[in-house]
Amino acid sequence: MSLYVIADLHLSLSEKINKPMDIFGDNWASHDSQIRQNWQAGENDTTVIAGDISWAMDFDELEPDFAFIDSLPGKKIILKGNHDYWWTTMKKMTAFAADFPSISFLHNNSYEVDGISVCGTRGWIADPDEEQDEKILLREVGRLKESLKSAKSDEKIVFLHYPPITAAAKCEEILSVISEYGIKRCFYGHLHGKAIKGAYIGEFSNTDFSLVSADFLGFTPLKIDK
Repeated sequence: MSLYVIADLHLSLSEKINKPMDIFGDNWASHDSQIRQNWQAGENDTTVIAGDISWAMDFDELEPDFAFIDSLPGKKIILKGNHDYWWTTMKKMTAFAADFPSISFLHNNSYEVDGISVCGTRGWIADPDEEQDEKILLREVGRLKESLKSAKSDEKIVFLHYPPITAAAKCEEILSVISEYGIKRCFYGHLHGKAIKGAYIGEFSNTDFSLVSADFLGFTPLKIDK
């Protein structure tokens, strides 16, 4: 069994949605076809999708996007991104996802995948130009802690949507939790196009940080080495 990760699929397969992604570059043309063609996982593997799953606003719009994800090989663990407006309570999402059995939600919990604990949450943006919402930040810190507390494996990997660190800023509250739990690897998304230049990729305070947004990865999920 192998573990893969990718973020920011930004699917909009519903006829009710018109969200072209070419504002981030011509490489986004037919990106759903690129994702299908480049999908790495086999039926016994797991892929974490780290937020911004779909542009859908509700479950009706979300259905074709989940059908697309469910049709890809292997299990998928998804977490919330800043554009996942369809995201609601776990009870409602679990009921909706009953028709898409390969999809699970990472939300105040964790999953065990071949000796690795998959942990994470949306996180909060590290950007000095953005107004910080203390209430949302503290909620995300709490969710990350709950996820890590539930983990059973010795190796815990953190998956976030927002980057906890960039070339210009740090989210100290999220980084503190990562350090407290001795996390060695953290994967994040959110950054596209020109914003990729501001990504922090490499080691910081004993943790290796990796950007896994879809366009950065060439719409090819990254295999996580054991």
